[in-house]
Amino acid sequence: MGISTASVRELTNARALDVAIVDATGDQLTTFDVNVLSTPTPAAPATATLTTVGSSDISVVLLAANASRKKFRIHNDSTRTLRVAYGVTASATVFSVLIPAQGEYESQLNDYTGTLNGIWASVNGSARITELTA
Repeated sequence: MGISTASVRELTNARALDVAIVDATGDQLTTFDVNVLSTPTPAAPATATLTTVGSSDISVVLLAANASRKKFRIHNDSTRTLRVAYGVTASATVFSVLIPAQGEYESQLNDYTGTLNGIWASVNGSARITELTA
């Protein structure tokens, strides 16, 4: 008496599956209800705000905290390295992201909504920032 087939049938709205295991003679051995959780697709950001922040050799705010922020992108329009710190004063030794000269950094969707601070190795250029919100 070996298992020859297992069938899976969708019951309602992709919420539950009826799983049946049958033996070689076609007799059903067992049934399980498995809840399939569907994750709703998050809404795409609807608004883009572009700002420019001049380079500084002391920590400056690149983006203020924004609970509506979905994503952001920073382009370092400088010949010097930009250090970005999430939520704290940025320095040469305290930073979250290092963006090289003419480099870019893009956050993940729904990644961080707090303050972003930045500091350059020396004053040269700026940060071109795009903040996407709901």
